[in-house]
Amino acid sequence: AFCQDMAYLRWVGIKPVVVHGGGPQISAALKEKGIASEFKGGLRVTTKETIGIVRDVLRNQISESLAQMISEAGGDPIVLSGEDSHLFRAEKTYLDTDDGQVDIGFVGEVTSVNPRIVLDALNKGKIPVISTVAPGIDGELYNVNADLAAAAAAVAFGAAKLMVLTDVAGLYSNWPNLDSLVSEITAAELEQMLPGLESGMIPKMQACLQAVVGGVPKAHVIDGRTPHSILLEIFTQSGVGTLVLPN
Repeated sequence: AFCQDMAYLRWVGIKPVVVHGGGPQISAALKEKGIASEFKGGLRVTTKETIGIVRDVLRNQISESLAQMISEAGGDPIVLSGEDSHLFRAEKTYLDTDDGQVDIGFVGEVTSVNPRIVLDALNKGKIPVISTVAPGIDGELYNVNADLAAAAAAVAFGAAKLMVLTDVAGLYSNWPNLDSLVSEITAAELEQMLPGLESGMIPKMQACLQAVVGGVPKAHVIDGRTPHSILLEIFTQSGVGTLVLPN
């Protein structure tokens, strides 16, 4: 349903760009090779051995699969990664703890985006499908958070909106109370809420905040499990999920 939505959006003149991660698939691939997955502070500890597996799973397994389904739905996808034409540049991330900074390996944060390759693809009618590994200025390859990479990309591309898909209905002010779903929130209100959010939701809401502060007019968190939730958000008056607006 997601891939059908991408093809449909392109058909009606909207230009979607897909940015994805792949935590569960990476964990499965590592397990297959007898490598245990280790997380610190919600981030995957990524070694020299595992970064190659991360890159391979993201691009050759997930991107290719998404591209095939978009193509079957009538779209014209192009598979890209942060390595292509300096699309993403990253810096190594250290985990801040009470005991100081902890080294978590080849994990980075996107510090710059070169949008040219994506804008050229969009002008040719293509749907870019981007996996989130990125080279650093030190020549190393880094595993970067897909939500935050998508936000950096949305700002660089001059996107009209950022849409973050997750496995809940949106942002809850008092999780797990399902009546506390927030339908609309400003950047200032979100900034105050961030430290108290459930760890898995923090990067998604950080991405929305980063996008609207960077000039993207709207950011949304929606339930990717709901078929055609993207179309519901764009084409219905009430929308779905949580809308983040600039102050």
